[in-house]
Amino acid sequence: NRYQIVPRSQVKGQIFLTCMPSRLLPIRAPSLAKPTALRFAKHMASNTGKKLIQIDVSSDTVCPWCFVGKKNLEKAMEQTMDKFDFEVRWHPFFLNPDAPKEGVKKSDFYKTKFGPVQFERATARMREMFRGLGFEYDMSGLTGNTMDSHRLITLAGHQGYDKQNALLDELFVSYFCQGKYIGDRQVLMDAARKVGIEGAEELLLDPSKGVDEVKEELNKYSSGISGVPHFVINGKYQLSGGQPPNIFMRAFETAAKDAAE
Repeated sequence: NRYQIVPRSQVKGQIFLTCMPSRLLPIRAPSLAKPTALRFAKHMASNTGKKLIQIDVSSDTVCPWCFVGKKNLEKAMEQTMDKFDFEVRWHPFFLNPDAPKEGVKKSDFYKTKFGPVQFERATARMREMFRGLGFEYDMSGLTGNTMDSHRLITLAGHQGYDKQNALLDELFVSYFCQGKYIGDRQVLMDAARKVGIEGAEELLLDPSKGVDEVKEELNKYSSGISGVPHFVINGKYQLSGGQPPNIFMRAFETAAKDAAE
């Protein structure tokens, strides 16, 4: 079986590099959740009587597999909403922390990074994956530094995880499907306005605001990994890459069974 769900207590290995497709590999990382949060997830039943599944996701806003993983995760959640309540929280990761703030042409950047042949293969594969999700993959526009997007995502998390998840959708679609630059202040403010994020303009006008918190989140949730997307379920079970919905569903069942014991 290519896929397996790995408890954090069994983690001893290394993981792959960069943005990745459907794979599951162990990582070396500290515990992501406080003991009180773990007890909450283990023993609490919501008002509906369903088990609570908490999901921490490390991602970067220029990682197409993070978008694929998000959509597959949402499909799995939709198919199991009769049994579980979900809380999904997004945390920063930087695929290219030294990327320029002003941005560079997306296609040129990836051709240089992967070579023309691999670039064409990867682009064709992503177009196929996105079409399967009902979207068109667009390689036009710029790519670059993602710090401002992570500052905005972290701010959104303080205003509710539903808002944070909605903001991720806006940012992913803008960047991957509309050719908009993820480092463009106006693009970020437009996404924040659509979702109803308060204080976005004030945050983005001050380049230092929220940076320390992003770094703290990075250290707490993403320092032990070297690729995204990365999912931690109920602080214990880990999945990496753009997993299909059935793998997420199996992970939910495993986490819920463990919480009941």
